[in-house]
Amino acid sequence: MSETPRPSTFGRVADDGTVYVRIHDTERAVGQVPDATPEQALAFFERRAEALQVEVDLLAQRIRNGALNPDEARKSVQNLRTSILQANAVGDLEGMVARLDPMTELIDSQAEARREEKAQALTAARTRKDEMVAQAETLAGSSDWGTGVQKYRDLLDEWKTLPRLDRAADDELWHRFSTARTTYTRRRKAHFAELNAQQGQSRDIKEGIIAEAQALAQSSDWGATAAAFRQLMARWKAAGGAGRHVDDSLWTRFRAIQDEFFARRTEVFSAQDEEFQTNLSAKTDLLAKAESEILPVTDVAKARSAYREFVSAFNALGRVPSDQMRAIDARVRAIESAIDEADKREWARTDPQTRARASETVHLFATQIEKLKEQLAKAEAKGDKSQIAKTTASIATYQIWLDQAQQTLGDLNA
Repeated sequence: MSETPRPSTFGRVADDGTVYVRIHDTERAVGQVPDATPEQALAFFERRAEALQVEVDLLAQRIRNGALNPDEARKSVQNLRTSILQANAVGDLEGMVARLDPMTELIDSQAEARREEKAQALTAARTRKDEMVAQAETLAGSSDWGTGVQKYRDLLDEWKTLPRLDRAADDELWHRFSTARTTYTRRRKAHFAELNAQQGQSRDIKEGIIAEAQALAQSSDWGATAAAFRQLMARWKAAGGAGRHVDDSLWTRFRAIQDEFFARRTEVFSAQDEEFQTNLSAKTDLLAKAESEILPVTDVAKARSAYREFVSAFNALGRVPSDQMRAIDARVRAIESAIDEADKREWARTDPQTRARASETVHLFATQIEKLKEQLAKAEAKGDKSQIAKTTASIATYQIWLDQAQQTLGDLNA
């Protein structure tokens, strides 16, 4: 590797103190340094050349690092080339210029790479803008009133960061995006205008319901008023929303009126429950006494008289808790039913027609048994086993019926 020529190789100092720099086979004057020795004058202009060398190194580094775009890099190389060739400096100016030549090739390569990157970026931008337009158009037909505005803002902010496409394509996509956003905005305004109208109507309806509730609040007709409040609640739900804050305020008022009524009802019912429990205890004791004295029924007249006295005293005791009413009433009806059944039996026992029918039934069964016995004797004489078995079974059946009929007749004659 050859040694770098000494700076003095590239310049000289004339007898009159003028300093010259050599470039190719020519030389040109670069200036004088007053009151300086030739060595000092030459060193002064050599330092200028060193400064140029630093600029060359720095520019080469920036180009290699991609710190400058190709146009800036070309312009910088050309300016520095001119500065070197025209510089009032002593040094290897020709070598410095030669170092800039490879930079041109590098810049061309970088320019090509940037063109490819830009093309890819434009392709990606086109794809993304197509996607964004599709999103905007889908959103335009949706009912996403809560987050739709922010979604459009986000899309618009992103749109601004993307590179522009060719004018026709970019304008066409922007028109679709803008149209979609406008459509959504108009629909949203119309929706909220309608919603505001509905909410106003709902507010008026609920104010009317509150007025009706206030008129009911002091009623003591507990059942009918509770049903009326349930109807008001159903109408309240059907009225729709009046806006969150308005709804909360209206509901607080309505609920307070309901609470006032139901609190009074609960207080009254609590007092009634205490009274009803006392009645239940008394009625249970009275019922137990009646059951022990009347049941089982042996004397219908006496039992019916005792039952009437019991019912009169029982009804005078007042109401019992609703969940106990069915059980208590069932026991009362059981006593009454027992008396009625005993009365029916007594009537059946003392009725002449009933005894006559019972006697006739006994005679009928007895006669039939005698006939069957005669048939059995004939079958036995013939040795007809099948007829014997059939007739024997019939006799047994009629005998059971005869026994039951005789028992009934005996009961009626007792």
